[in-house]
Amino acid sequence: MYTFEVMASNSLGNIFKLSTFGESHGEAIGAVLDGCPAGLVVDMQRIQDELDRRKPGQSHISTQRKESDQIQILSGLFEGKTTGSPIAFLIQNVDQRSKDYRHIKDTFRPSHADFTFQEKYGIRDYRGGGRSSARVTAPIVAAGALAAQFLENQGVYISTWVSRVHDLSLDKKGHWSRDQIESNILRCPDSQMAEQMIKRIEEIKKAGDTVGGAISCSIIGTPIGWGEPVFEKLNANLAKAMMGINAVKAIEIGSGLQGTFRKGSEENDLLESKEGEIHTKTNNSGGIQGGISNGEEIFFKVAFKPVATIMQDQGSVDKDGNAVTVQGKGRHDPCVVPRAVPIVEALAALVLADFSLMARSSRC
Repeated sequence: MYTFEVMASNSLGNIFKLSTFGESHGEAIGAVLDGCPAGLVVDMQRIQDELDRRKPGQSHISTQRKESDQIQILSGLFEGKTTGSPIAFLIQNVDQRSKDYRHIKDTFRPSHADFTFQEKYGIRDYRGGGRSSARVTAPIVAAGALAAQFLENQGVYISTWVSRVHDLSLDKKGHWSRDQIESNILRCPDSQMAEQMIKRIEEIKKAGDTVGGAISCSIIGTPIGWGEPVFEKLNANLAKAMMGINAVKAIEIGSGLQGTFRKGSEENDLLESKEGEIHTKTNNSGGIQGGISNGEEIFFKVAFKPVATIMQDQGSVDKDGNAVTVQGKGRHDPCVVPRAVPIVEALAALVLADFSLMARSSRC
């Protein structure tokens, strides 16, 4: 008797819908983006620029795997504009070193998806984690770059940056410019804090260890009314998208956890009318109330755990349950947050683009 496991849930979105495919060490990775309206002028260089922000080998504080991540559009564009048909694209894998992973063919790495993947499907591609690798976020970034262009045509702009590495935090809020964020390899808009964070990563990398951190996201220009009150809350879908990123352990929207330490009289965002428009005096809600955007800045923070592969020996078990020692090998990030900035930004854009289209059917 055979039992079959099918890998479902490789798609994101309701109308503006992305479906991805591929593995870390396969021939290629890619995606199909459906639901993008026709007539959008697409800046292909900007899409490639976003892929370059995510790709490996950027600096000495990222993995040294070398991938050009050149995007190939297969359908859905004509003369630089979307046609309304599905947009399919491909990104080749060119620098796989599968031999780096032979030592874990029959063993499970601590805090990876190795054990759960094997138990669920009865088979796993151990080369770089296969489908569970962060490598598969590249198509998400490409699609998100297109979604961001769609949103900017509506006056919606997204800013995403590194706000914490280990216990070093940048507490300044704001909607930082791309130039400020890209002014250093860490993508922290404060140069002095960035220097401290880079030094911390270097120290931890030298010890064969890894470290986590956080990424903040600010979205301005979102109109009132994006999101639904029950199962399609804007905050819920943002949280779902962010929690789908490798190594993400938490998301805080608005005041987040800090708000739970306050009284209602301190946390409530009071309403006021200015020049005929209603706004909130504060923004502890992070721009979302009742699952629906309220027109204020949407703000959230995403927390990443330390990269699970460390250059130290760790105890584990093999597929038969025997005790083994797992050795850290291969090319890995000592801290994932610098390369994760465009991933967070892309997913935010994809979620908002979907809600933009959904909102068009809310009222007559």
